Amino acid sequence: MHEELKIYRLSPLAEPDDPNWQNASYQGEVVVAARSSGDARIVASEAELDFLEIDAKPAEGVTTDMASAFRSEKLYTVVEEGPAPDGAQRGVLRGEVSVDNIISTQL
Repeated sequence: MHEELKIYRLSPLAEPDDPNWQNASYQGEVVVAARSSGDARIVASEAELDFLEIDAKPAEGVTTDMASAFRSEKLYTVVEEGPAPDGAQRGVLRGEVSVDNIISTQL
């Protein structure tokens, strides 16, 4: 089955010094191939590091992907840019998604 993907641009709405960034790192603009605007947020957030991918997970079955800045309508807007080219796969196409989003609170 051929998956119909579109290109979406996730652009920061808030300035880098906005207090809404206190729990997330400023990532800049990211372009993804996804099924919908909501899926575009998921694609971008899945590119970030998650507690389940490292030994420092807080508990079994606990994920941090719902806390991603890409899922926040206060921090990011999603704009459809058109259909994805043939052969495009769901994922991040352009932009850097940082994997330093998990910061230890221990001193």
